[in-house]
Amino acid sequence: MSPLPPLLPKLDAILVLDGDGNRLAGKYFGDFLKKSVGDQSAEDLRSTFEKNLQLKIGAIGARPEAAEVVTCQGRTAVFCGGAGGGSVNDVRVVHVGPPTESELVLAYLCEGMYDALTQLMGGAADRSMVLDNLELVFLLIDEHCDGGIILEVDGTKLAGAVLLRDDDGMPGDMDGAGGASNAAGQAQQGVPQGTGDMTIGQAFMVARQQFMANMTSRDGM
Repeated sequence: MSPLPPLLPKLDAILVLDGDGNRLAGKYFGDFLKKSVGDQSAEDLRSTFEKNLQLKIGAIGARPEAAEVVTCQGRTAVFCGGAGGGSVNDVRVVHVGPPTESELVLAYLCEGMYDALTQLMGGAADRSMVLDNLELVFLLIDEHCDGGIILEVDGTKLAGAVLLRDDDGMPGDMDGAGGASNAAGQAQQGVPQGTGDMTIGQAFMVARQQFMANMTSRDGM
């Protein structure tokens, strides 16, 4: 297999954490924390890493357009998101890269995903909204990064790609998903009013159709 081009950014992990440092969603890539060490399983090692990371970032609030940078266990970690305490936008998106990776590049990647996340969550990336829409969050990670290799960075394109997934890949109807339906309806501007009583699957169909209509209208200009 050919080596990666030297300027192609590569990630070790993408994490979505709540204000207390608990992992809501995420993926680890390559060999980073994938193997057991002694009597510690890979999951134990990841939990330890995330706890150490929280010690570094717990008291820092990063603006969506200005990611903060820390080092943790020899890795570079950049993040966007606010403080804990149940406040709005208390969720952090964290990108972890090798120590040789550019901090500016990692920050750019993180800011793009955080922008997409807030769009998909209806403008507020808080813990309860993310937990109600975990399917979307994992789809977003997949659209953003594959095997540690970045696929897309633009927040609007990422949000649109998640909404445009085929019906078979979208979340099905869920009981008690009224709040999630509202967030899905707000993820793209111009979604018709009155989606509050829809299931999340129905809301995504409406959002998808509206997104396609907007794209067609724009291309025809």
